[in-house]
Amino acid sequence: MAASSSARVQEARDRIAFRLRGLRADAGLTGQQLAERTGWQGSKVSRLQSGRSQRSDEDIRAWCRACGAEEEAADLIASARQAQQMYTEWRRIQGRGLKGVQQARTPLYERTKVMRVYSSSVIPGMLQTRAYAAALLSEIARFNRTPDDSGAAADARVERSRVIRRAGRRFPILIEESVLRRQVGSTETMAEQLGYLLQVAALPTVALGIVPSRAAAMWPLETFTIFDEEQVGVELLTAAITITTPSEVAQYLAAHDELSAGAAHGPAALRLIARAVSGLA
Repeated sequence: MAASSSARVQEARDRIAFRLRGLRADAGLTGQQLAERTGWQGSKVSRLQSGRSQRSDEDIRAWCRACGAEEEAADLIASARQAQQMYTEWRRIQGRGLKGVQQARTPLYERTKVMRVYSSSVIPGMLQTRAYAAALLSEIARFNRTPDDSGAAADARVERSRVIRRAGRRFPILIEESVLRRQVGSTETMAEQLGYLLQVAALPTVALGIVPSRAAAMWPLETFTIFDEEQVGVELLTAAITITTPSEVAQYLAAHDELSAGAAHGPAALRLIARAVSGLA
């Protein structure tokens, strides 16, 4: 969290450079030999494997072919694209208010058939009441010093969330137990929100799991959403990260599976929510 967005992007580029150097070394090639196989200047090889030059998809394919590692190309290409596009700074996208942020994500939500969610901080947006969403979004606007259109943004979030009621969709959603006790807005807002959780947990499209505070299978992770096993959205304080590298998407899928295995579902989950409601009194 301490690193700036630009520093994190550079770290991603450095990881790709490390992997390229590793492929060359595993193939027993010097930089000059790889240059000869690809028809490049030696300086290009140096720039690519040091992370000082942006890599095109074809550059990566050529590098992998020269090293006899064509099977590595798809993963490396996805990583390179991610390094260029992974960060969208919150303040930039929120500069004109939060309603547009909610609406911009609607097409992705509309086309996703299976949306796996894990939240360690707040009730997931898909399951928020309007009052809870408005209170939370107002706090985000205040902290980020952006225009406070939290009412309109909350309306857009609730509208976007209607997809959870559509047949043919699945929403395996995991929430840390501590989230149930973290008050957002007034006591009445929290009571309404927890009551709504009890309702949506009964929807045939929703599989709600509560990760217990004690004896959890894994440590709390950053909040993330997996869209159809194709991309992951991760929310940090300063940025939203989009992950498309297959190996990294697979890690988040594995994490969701493990967290789900240790979570309370069905009546056990409902009891934890009811206990949190009782704690509001």
